[in-house]
Amino acid sequence: MRDVTETMVGFARTVRAAGGGAGPERVQAMLAALGHLDVLDPSQVYWAGRLTLCADPADLARYDRCFAAYFSGATARPGRRPPPVAVRRAARPVLDGAGAGERAGEPEASAASGAEVLRDRDVARLTAAERAEVARLIALLEAGAEPRRSRRFAPAPAGRLDPGRTIRETLRRGGETALLRHRAHRTRPRRVVLIVDVSGSMSPYADALLRFAHAAARSGGAAVEVFSAGTRLTRLTRDLRHRDPDTAMAAASAAIPDWSGGTRLGEELKEFLDRFGQRGLARGAVVVIASDGWERGDAALLGDQMARLRRLAHRVVWANPHKARPGYEPLTAGMAAALPHVDDFTSGHSLAALEHLARLIAGGANGAARREAGGREETGLA
Repeated sequence: MRDVTETMVGFARTVRAAGGGAGPERVQAMLAALGHLDVLDPSQVYWAGRLTLCADPADLARYDRCFAAYFSGATARPGRRPPPVAVRRAARPVLDGAGAGERAGEPEASAASGAEVLRDRDVARLTAAERAEVARLIALLEAGAEPRRSRRFAPAPAGRLDPGRTIRETLRRGGETALLRHRAHRTRPRRVVLIVDVSGSMSPYADALLRFAHAAARSGGAAVEVFSAGTRLTRLTRDLRHRDPDTAMAAASAAIPDWSGGTRLGEELKEFLDRFGQRGLARGAVVVIASDGWERGDAALLGDQMARLRRLAHRVVWANPHKARPGYEPLTAGMAAALPHVDDFTSGHSLAALEHLARLIAGGANGAARREAGGREETGLA
């Protein structure tokens, strides 16, 4: 029973890390329910957790994804039952300082959550087991696109007067104007473009950032485009359409010919704008560039292309994993040339930083408040 308890408490931590309301009281209720059920029956385990760990209807889809990812490594499809699995003890990474409370006899449910500890850890410094856990949590991220107003109208309870529908309603009533019909602009997801640097200096972070791109492509659908940049530009959108994260990563790795090579961001950005951006992919989009800014080519070219990109895009976000390091200053030539044209400067070095990046993509910040400390103000480029 101890193995089952540890497994289910680990599962509750995963639900909580994904944003669910799986607090200690709900965890205890789940364990109490399992005491009266057959823990070897996946359906009974599924429903025991669903009826106790879900606080509101919004938690149901999140719970299904967590259940499938935790017990089978798959991503659950909305509205379907999780695949049959056997309840087993989850492999838990050994973390610095984690688990001390359990060894001292403290309740498991109130111990420090391993997933919560991992949220702020630099992915470049994780063990293999910790990387696997973070990869699983990244797959659960929701990185939906920011909504934008369309030019098209749709019927609405309030808004602009809709003359055509109002007149037709009046004619149906024999010429008596009884109801005024209204219309409002439709909303559509704003396009998101992610350009991930896969050069040698970014190799400790490229896997996590590409997994984040896969989560964004899965959440945003056709509104998300993904490219890799190094010594050449590679479009990965189709490769990352696979539902399974590991399958998608294998396809992306096979498609990238310059993994861990050099960096020519200016040339790659120019190619992106010439081939895709000017035609429409970058126009009005949220463009995310994930790179440390080590430019081996012409930094002036990078600055020119960033200025060109800024004129086309709705917003430009730059994620530099080194930004989170103490004392970091964006002094490299590439980073200094790019920053004047960046709206949001963030890190992207950890699970928590990727969650913040997802909120930025979804429009969770605006204006100067979007810019973290260390952005344009750091360099005097504001």
